Amino acid sequence: MRILIVSDTHRQNDNYFTLIDNVGKIDMVIHCGDAEGSEYVLQQAAGCPLYIVAGNNDFFSDLSKELELEIEGKRILVTHGHYYYVSNGIERIKEEALASQYDVVMFGHTHRPLIKFQDGLTLINPGSLSYPRQEGRQPSYILLETNEKGGFEYYLEYL
Repeated sequence: MRILIVSDTHRQNDNYFTLIDNVGKIDMVIHCGDAEGSEYVLQQAAGCPLYIVAGNNDFFSDLSKELELEIEGKRILVTHGHYYYVSNGIERIKEEALASQYDVVMFGHTHRPLIKFQDGLTLINPGSLSYPRQEGRQPSYILLETNEKGGFEYYLEYL
């Protein structure tokens, strides 16, 4: 299974459309928030299931603030991250995810990519496709591929 993880597109969807056209076959898209009302066009372009949460800029959205997914037997929390103050660090979101026995937590908000393995938890932030803030300011995303043994392999990629 190939899963595309994105965040913080902020209604600037050209990079998302380019990515969908070029990434090859994907089985699922997970969007960690701040789509700003473009959920329908993101879903149409994906051509596969799209799971998306509300971000701090999704003001009038009916989207959930968090989703719990199970993939290959792993419990996954998808959230934007602002309720956990991720701009100030990942300790709070890590503590909450560990307390709720998640295997993986996926979040956005900081516009900075992250793949971190800590205390039996995987923390994933794909960065932003539209307004990257990390050094070099390249739009980023993460590809998650499952292997035959149910393991996850993560690939941080840039446009």
